[in-house]
Amino acid sequence: MAAWGERLAGVRGVLLDISGVLYDSGEGGGVPIAGSVEAVARLKQSRLKVRFCTNESQKSRGHLVGLLRHLGYDISEGEVTAPAPAACLILRERGLRPHLLVHDGVRSEFAQVDTSNPNCVVIADAGEDFSYQNMNKAFQVLMELENPVLISLGRGRYYKETSGLMLDVGAYTKALEYACGIEAEVVGKPSPEFFKSALQQMGVEAHQAQ
Repeated sequence: MAAWGERLAGVRGVLLDISGVLYDSGEGGGVPIAGSVEAVARLKQSRLKVRFCTNESQKSRGHLVGLLRHLGYDISEGEVTAPAPAACLILRERGLRPHLLVHDGVRSEFAQVDTSNPNCVVIADAGEDFSYQNMNKAFQVLMELENPVLISLGRGRYYKETSGLMLDVGAYTKALEYACGIEAEVVGKPSPEFFKSALQQMGVEAHQAQ
C-alpha cells in the first residue's frame, strides 16, 4: 500500500480507456473485464478525478454509456471523451463539410454538421460499411479536392471483441492516405491533442494524471 501511495503522490486524476480495458465488446453488448466494475467504483470513491477516454467510433456516447451502465459501471455521458464529438468541433471551427465514412451507430453525433458539397472526408470504424464502393467514394471525394483533408477517428490497427480480433479504422485510413498521397489528421488516440482535451475537461495538468 505504501508503494501505491508513493506512486500516486501528486496525482489528481485518472484517464481510463474503455474497450479492452473495462469491457470486451461483442454480441449482446459485450462482457466486463474481471474486476473492472469494482476498480471504477473504488476510483470514484477516492479523491481522484476520473475520466473515460475512448476511440469508440461505432457507437454514440449515449449508446456507449447506456451499455456500460447496463454492465454495472458508474459512468455518465459527460465523463466520456470520444473522437466523434471532438471531430464535430473541428469541423465547425474550420468550416469543413464532411463526406462521412462512419458506422450508422455514430452518425447521430454528426446530425448538426453540414454535409452538403463535402470538402473533406471523415473516416471512422465503419465495420461492415467498409465496402469497396464506400471506400472508393471517399477516395473520389478526396481526389476531387484541391486541398484534400482526411480526418480519421483514431488510428488503431485492430481491437478485440468477444468473437475475436477485428480490423480497425487505421488500416482503411492508411489505404486512403496511400491512394491519395496525403496524411490524415487523427482525432482520437494516439493524438496528444485528444489527451490534452480530456485533461482540460478534468481540470488537471498532464503531470497530475495517470
